[in-house]
Amino acid sequence: QVQLVETGGGLVQPGGSLRLSCAASGSFFNQNSLAWYRQAPGKQRELVAHLTRVTKNVADSFKGRFTISLNYTKNTGYLQMNNLEPEDTAVYFCNAEFNTNRGRQNYWGQGTQVTVSS
Repeated sequence: QVQLVETGGGLVQPGGSLRLSCAASGSFFNQNSLAWYRQAPGKQRELVAHLTRVTKNVADSFKGRFTISLNYTKNTGYLQMNNLEPEDTAVYFCNAEFNTNRGRQNYWGQGTQVTVSS
């Protein structure tokens, strides 16, 4: 079993920055990918960014403001968010795939609230 814990959310003023972290723990051999999603009230969950060992993509809506990264040694992923807008208010979730003794397994974190408001 693998656990993902997101931290770093909170209240920030428009134009501010936050860095979200997604720490993995438990039983796995290595991590294959990381993705960040968000879900605003009343809206569907949407993909923000995704990376693997060979690809890195940020959804068009967030390019230039958000950056995804992964420290494979620490098994911790990040989402750096700059120039935040009130419309970025949402719960942010990380999602990751791991190689485990049961093969490839996909896990979700519990989510962290980001609120952008003055």
